[in-house]
Amino acid sequence: MNTATRLGAYVAGLAVVFGGALGVGNAVGEVAPAPAPTHGATHATPTAGEHGGGHQETAAAAKDDTPGGLQVSEKGYTLNPLTTLKAGEPADFRFTVTGPDGRPVTDFQVQHDKKLHFIVVSRDLGSFQHVHPVEAGGGVWSVKLTLQDPGAYRAFADFAPAGGSGLTLGTDLLVAGEYKPKPLPGTGRESTVDGYKVALKGDLVPGQSSKLTLSVSKDGKPVTDLQPYLGAYGHLVALRGGDLAYLHVHPDGEPGDGKTAAGPEITFYAEVPSGGDYRLFLDFQHEGKVRTADFTAKAGPGQPKPTAEPSAGHNDSH
Repeated sequence: MNTATRLGAYVAGLAVVFGGALGVGNAVGEVAPAPAPTHGATHATPTAGEHGGGHQETAAAAKDDTPGGLQVSEKGYTLNPLTTLKAGEPADFRFTVTGPDGRPVTDFQVQHDKKLHFIVVSRDLGSFQHVHPVEAGGGVWSVKLTLQDPGAYRAFADFAPAGGSGLTLGTDLLVAGEYKPKPLPGTGRESTVDGYKVALKGDLVPGQSSKLTLSVSKDGKPVTDLQPYLGAYGHLVALRGGDLAYLHVHPDGEPGDGKTAAGPEITFYAEVPSGGDYRLFLDFQHEGKVRTADFTAKAGPGQPKPTAEPSAGHNDSH
């Protein structure tokens, strides 16, 4: 395929990508059964506004090993995009989540200060946006969204319907035009964004709860006054390369609990379902602005060693 290819040809090749690489759904090779994690659990039904420390959210039920975000429909709930997007043009993107009765869901639990979290990434994992839609009425959600380049994107809706457990549904958004595929950024231990440096310690181990510590500094000094963002000092999203299996992890502890410092370190516990490459996106807030630092990490053998070569962070609007 030429370096610049038409999106139509790219989309036609997606079937090969989805069927190969790391696989689709729970067909991800032989993975030993995961032991019960020391920290965290899959989506338990929280009370309104509850934010537990150090827990992991996935779309999988306790006896379902399918990672979150791989399915557009699960347990009778379906993510339905209503808007077509054009490259580089701001849009009022609208969507619904329909329930088992086929009607748009209008009653959601509040999780991490929001009823629904919406994340959009490019299929090559070079672009990341964590946005927060508003209810437009009748079960329709609306959010200002700009997808700068042509190509295929994956949108995730992370929510918990009233009286139900949490779900993460995913759907593809296709933007027509000349598409230039980009390789996955190389593995690394440091990321820079807006003059901030974020360093990553810890390794991803398939089937185990892994401790990840991210340390934020600016101008060579540790940042010790991080501001709460959505009820936490940081939010970390992990996406598996190839099929974009989704993991939403949160830090150990929370603001105001009397023991969690406001930086420079933010500690997370995450459990990945298989070996391979993962993209990590950390949202943190300082001086009234949310910034996103990104990393590529490899789970399993061959962990990257600490490097002074920083990757370029993303400064997406939130």
